[in-house]
Amino acid sequence: MLILGIILLIIGFLTGISILWTIGIILAVIGLVLWVLGAIGHSVGGRRHYW
Repeated sequence: MLILGIILLIIGFLTGISILWTIGIILAVIGLVLWVLGAIGHSVGGRRHYW
């Protein structure tokens, strides 16, 4: 999600399409938050055990 957000930011900046810029910022922020939570050991939206 973080990479997709960065790609949309770049495309939105180069083409001047503001909706891509906005969606890119939102996806990049969400992706960054999920990445940080996963890196510090929190389970994000999943189960503790997979059966």
